[in-house]
Amino acid sequence: MERFTIKNWQTGEIIHEGESESFKEFVKIKKGNLSNAYLRGAYLEGANLKGADLKGADLRGADLKDAYLRGAYLSGAYLRGAYLSGAYLEVADLRGAYLSGAYLEVADLR
Repeated sequence: MERFTIKNWQTGEIIHEGESESFKEFVKIKKGNLSNAYLRGAYLEGANLKGADLKGADLRGADLKDAYLRGAYLSGAYLRGAYLSGAYLEVADLRGAYLSGAYLEVADLR
């Protein structure tokens, strides 16, 4: 088990802290409220983040290949340079999300 901490990227305040087998599993468990979370460059390939609150999260350069983000709240999230190939984003809220340089090939944006 490893210990992980997720902080608010604007204030430095700890949002979630705990132990898990991997960071991807830790994020999956804590997905309920990850607004403004610092997840820059995080490896979340194939993560199930259905309905996750990622409003304003810093996901720049994150690997979200094949991630399941159905209904995720990504309003205002920073996804610049994020790898979203094959990501399932059906009914995800992307209003105001920063997608410059994001890789969206074969992503499902219905």
